[in-house]
Amino acid sequence: MKSVEVSQRIKNLPKYLFAEIDRMKKEVAAKGVDIISLGIGDNDLPTPSFIVDALCKGANNPENHRYPDYEGALRFRVAVAQWYKKRFGIELDPKSEITALIGSKEGIAHLPMAFVNPGDYVLVPDPGYPVYGIMSGMTGAAVHRIPLLEENDFLPDLGGIPKDVVSKAKILFINYPNNPTGASAPREFFEKTIDFCRENGILLAVDAAYSEIHYGKNVFRSTFDITGAKDCVIEFHSLSKTYNMTGWRVGFAAGGAKLIDALLKVKTNLDSGVFTAVQDAAIAALSSDQKCVEESRVIFRRRRDRVAAALEKFGFSFRMPEGAFYFWVKVPKGKSSAKFCMEVLENCGVVLTPGNGFGTYGEGYFRISLTTPDARIDEALERMAGYLK
Repeated sequence: MKSVEVSQRIKNLPKYLFAEIDRMKKEVAAKGVDIISLGIGDNDLPTPSFIVDALCKGANNPENHRYPDYEGALRFRVAVAQWYKKRFGIELDPKSEITALIGSKEGIAHLPMAFVNPGDYVLVPDPGYPVYGIMSGMTGAAVHRIPLLEENDFLPDLGGIPKDVVSKAKILFINYPNNPTGASAPREFFEKTIDFCRENGILLAVDAAYSEIHYGKNVFRSTFDITGAKDCVIEFHSLSKTYNMTGWRVGFAAGGAKLIDALLKVKTNLDSGVFTAVQDAAIAALSSDQKCVEESRVIFRRRRDRVAAALEKFGFSFRMPEGAFYFWVKVPKGKSSAKFCMEVLENCGVVLTPGNGFGTYGEGYFRISLTTPDARIDEALERMAGYLK
C-alpha cells in the first residue's frame, strides 16, 4: 500500500517558533515546574471593558450573524480612516484604500501571493518576524535576508543589497517599532526607504503592529505623507497590541487602491471576513479617546524601566527599547541562544525566546517580553540571576 506524502514545501517548512516554545513550556510544566513566561508577546492586560461591551452588543444583533464582507463593514473602514486622520493627519478613502484583516498576520502572510512570482526576491529583515520569510518562501520566492545589526541601530543597510537581488526584488518588509529588537526608526529612514522602493519598483510592506507602543523617541508616523508612498506602500496595523486584543484577531491594511485590491483578491479566495461583532468592538476601540492606549503605555514603560534596572544589576548587555514591549539581550559568553534559553527554562522555569528563532543574525541574543505582571517579571529575573551565579 502506498502511503500519503506531504508536499515538499511542507517538508521544508520549519516549525513555527512560538508554537515550538509553547510545546517546550508545556513539557517542562508537566514536571510540576512553576513556569513564568517572558516569551510570547501576548498582552496580560485585559481588553478595556468598553470594547468588550461593544462586542456583546454587536453579538446580540442578528444582522451580524451572517457572513461578513471580505473587506470589512464600511462602518469599520470609516472608523479606520477617521483614526488615520486623527492619529496621523492622513486622508484615506475607506471604500478603496482600507481592508479589514483577521489580524495583521493574515495580511502579511497573503501579501507575497499577491505580488511575487517564483524566482522573484523578497527582502526580509534579519532578525525579524518569522512569517515574512516563511510565507515568501512558500510562494517560490527567493528570500534575501538583510542584517539588522546593533552597530547600525538595527536598521537595514539597503545599499548593501546586491544589485542583482534588488533588480529581482518585489517586496521589502520593515517593522518599526521593531520586533524583536525594540528599536525605532527616524523619519529620514522611511523617506530613504520609500525612495529606494520607488526607484526599483518594490512594494514596501510596513508592519506597524507596534505603532502605539512607544517611549518618546521616533514615534511612528504613517508613511503616506511621503511623496509617492501610496504607489508603493501597504501599512499593516493590528488592534492586538494597541488595545490588548490579541485573541480577537482583527487588524487592517491601508494603501493605494490598486495595492489593496490585489491583496483582497488573495483574501477573497483563501479566507473570510472578520466577525462583524468583532468589527463593532474594533470601531469602539479606534473611536475612543485613546486613554486606554496611554494607560497601557505607562504600564509597559514602567516594566521596561524595572527590567532594565534588573538586567544592568545582573550584568546583561542590551539596548534600551525605544518601542514595542521587548528587550533584545545578549546571551552570556560561551552559550548559544537556543542552549541558554533551554537551560533557563529547565533550571529556572522561565520562558525566553531564543534570538536565532528570528533569523541567523538573531544568534547571540534572547528576547524578553514585558507582557507579564510586574511581580512575576521580578521573580523570573531573580531566578535567572541566581542560576547564573
